[in-house]
Amino acid sequence: MTSFASAGEQWTAERAQEWAKGRPWLAGSNFTPSTAINQLEMWQEETFDPATIDRELGYAAGCGMNTARVFLHNLLWEQDSEGLLKRMDQFLGIAEKHKIGVMFVLFDDVWDPSPKLGRQRDPKPHVHNSGWVQSPGKEVLQDEAKRAALEPYVKGVLTRFKDDKRVIIWDLYNEPGNPNKSAYGPVELADKPKHSLDLVQKCFKWAWEVRPSQPLTIGVWANDWSTKEKRDALNAYQLDHSDVVSFHVYKDLAETKKFTEPLFEYGRPVLCTEFLARTAGSRLQDILPYFKEKGVGAYQWGLVAGKTQTQYPWESWKQPFTEEPKVWFHELFHQDGKPFDKEETDLYKKLTAAP
Repeated sequence: MTSFASAGEQWTAERAQEWAKGRPWLAGSNFTPSTAINQLEMWQEETFDPATIDRELGYAAGCGMNTARVFLHNLLWEQDSEGLLKRMDQFLGIAEKHKIGVMFVLFDDVWDPSPKLGRQRDPKPHVHNSGWVQSPGKEVLQDEAKRAALEPYVKGVLTRFKDDKRVIIWDLYNEPGNPNKSAYGPVELADKPKHSLDLVQKCFKWAWEVRPSQPLTIGVWANDWSTKEKRDALNAYQLDHSDVVSFHVYKDLAETKKFTEPLFEYGRPVLCTEFLARTAGSRLQDILPYFKEKGVGAYQWGLVAGKTQTQYPWESWKQPFTEEPKVWFHELFHQDGKPFDKEETDLYKKLTAAP
């Protein structure tokens, strides 16, 4: 008999595998519309842009993508929780029209540590992700009482969509503990991994109290998870509490295999929720067929080059660029729907085609 999780429980590995059974191989992108510099600009009422979302998810569907990973922000809940839920519902309707299942991300430890509501700044010319913001910001993350006060956001969003078939996975927290050294200095927040681990633990507790019908995950992204003994505290907690296992890797095929294959030992479905960094060796032509062969869900970074400017590499924070790089770092399409490289979109069509 299959064991189904009830409130307060992680899914069994068998339940997680049952979720994956009969589902097509997941292939898609991390999605922000090209008109938004970050999560706040994507979702706030004044700048929410359903026309662009519809058009650009159409590009994704047109090359065979069937899923998208999409970031939220706790400040949106505090600003206008009902408005956020309404716009999420509208977004899900657009995604469903294009047969794209959505993975929502609730928190994120990367880029600007001081997010603010309202009008977002303009992009810095030629700089990768110059306006992306952390959720929560460092002022909340470093304060135990403020971390605890995030509970209504997590539970409110999960409760509203816990049985919504348009949501296929919940990614509770992106890259917990990321120190942001390349962009925001060596000591952005003292003891950040300790604070992040506390919020990771709270995320699973709160989510289990709601216990959505969709799987929960928090992906590993740094340090060594090649064996259980080598894991640090964050990686161990994430891997031991996720319903489905997820990870990030921005490396060439040989290195990607080294990061991927230890995760099969957990006996759960495996998803790579971030990859594709062409000039760092992470190329779709190499890695996408490998993920398909192994049944690893694949979410490349970026879809349409726009205000996030992630066609520029990470090095653009330190090394000045005066024009767009000839080889894009992330992203798949220009804003008019023309692929950066038609070979890549043809590969998606080939690998996602029904047998």
